[in-house]
Amino acid sequence: MIELRSGCLRAVVLPAVGGGLARLDWAGNPGRAGALATAPVPVLRPLADGVAQPLPGQLACFPLVPWSNRIAPGGFEFQGRRITPAPTREGEPCPIHGEGWRMPWHVEAHDECSVVLSLYRRDGSPFAFTAHMAYTLSDNALRVTLKVTNNGRHALPFGLGLHPWMPCPEDAQLRAVADGVWQSGADKLPAERSALPPAWNFCGEVPRPLPRDGVDNAFTGWDGNAQIDWPSRRLRLHIGTDMGYYILYVPPGKDFFCFEPVDHPVNAHNLPGGAAANGLTVLAPGQDMRRTVRFTVEEIA
Repeated sequence: MIELRSGCLRAVVLPAVGGGLARLDWAGNPGRAGALATAPVPVLRPLADGVAQPLPGQLACFPLVPWSNRIAPGGFEFQGRRITPAPTREGEPCPIHGEGWRMPWHVEAHDECSVVLSLYRRDGSPFAFTAHMAYTLSDNALRVTLKVTNNGRHALPFGLGLHPWMPCPEDAQLRAVADGVWQSGADKLPAERSALPPAWNFCGEVPRPLPRDGVDNAFTGWDGNAQIDWPSRRLRLHIGTDMGYYILYVPPGKDFFCFEPVDHPVNAHNLPGGAAANGLTVLAPGQDMRRTVRFTVEEIA
């Protein structure tokens, strides 16, 4: 466990558990009149106390590398080859969330407010890669930079993202631009792209509540900026990234939701137009790519 601190934020990183975050807490603006109470306020859903051997799905956030969400069980065709990743979660027929979330990461360097982690999968199949991830706290922001290098013998389409878990969906309000959404079939894979249903349109100037009946879909045409307000908690989270898609997961009746910045939609490897047309980056052997997500926290007056 590695604890990071800045003026207003505290983060706990678990390198051995998928390189994920156990928590990200807001401590408020010390000394400011009317500031939040001194007790830290969770920005992301924290790992429950007393969990000795946590699973990645219990964390506050974990990385998505070398792809995000699901690939069809039969894999995908690329440059005349059939690429078939193995399932990555028990009971789930689709390879899901890549491999980085299931592996221990190594600590390359760290100080009071930052840590750099690495993951070496040079013998991985069909994806052989090296990944690096840096968490950096600065005052009221957490910056996460994720990089992947293709160490395989062939070019392959790579994708990156983050999977943060947010608390208090009943209080949350979201603003995030999109120009469409992939509607999923019974297999949870995208079946068709459609216009935004009214209940899923978060494009307005004012954040709006999350749908009560649930959503688990990939949104297209994102400008990389999102705002999540929790009025009752007097907390606001800004998300900024260089990625053009987000996945919104709001399971009905649960005490969490997920807003996932990603650079490609679900099963992008098999969508019409090909991998590169759907956000994936084709990396030749030795080539690399990186994505950055910045979480900025502030109080709501």
